[in-house]
Amino acid sequence: MPRPKVHDEALRARLLEQAGETLSTQGLDALSLRKLAADADTSTTAVYALFGGKPALLAALVDEAFRRLAAHLERVRTTDDPVEDLVALGLAYRDSALADPHLHDVMFGGAAREGDPPAAAFAPLRRAADRAAAEGRLRAGVRPETVTLGVWATLHGLTAAELRGVGPGCADDVKVVFETVLRATVAAWAT
Repeated sequence: MPRPKVHDEALRARLLEQAGETLSTQGLDALSLRKLAADADTSTTAVYALFGGKPALLAALVDEAFRRLAAHLERVRTTDDPVEDLVALGLAYRDSALADPHLHDVMFGGAAREGDPPAAAFAPLRRAADRAAAEGRLRAGVRPETVTLGVWATLHGLTAAELRGVGPGCADDVKVVFETVLRATVAAWAT
């Protein structure tokens, strides 16, 4: 008879959640496996059994963050208007960041990932930009990869500022500002 699985997916998820919170609030130096285990009410043995060590834990954390971002973007329904879809995807990006702010931080913090972010996380943006180009909705000479990068950079900057509470004072609702800037960015490339 096999032994019961003590270190299950629920514990793995709890450890990732706690590690993400520690990274975003206290930084990489504050993340120790012993403290993480204590904060998650488990043992360091469980952390090692599930992740093999700190480098693998960090890699799993970043992968989980990108998986959640991709899931948010994939839930956006495709419409007949790829330009409007870019805006909807941008709003979903913001929603993802607000839903998991500590995981959003670790995706782009550089502490846990080497190389480029997973393309799958940004595939919905690229598909919408490709559709806009194919349908003649982008200005002449504008390439879909330029639109994808530009929209992502806008989203990333606005979201990072919102999560950190920085930026010039604005009497408008942050979501209204976010959408207004996003729409202006998309409109700059659209016909």
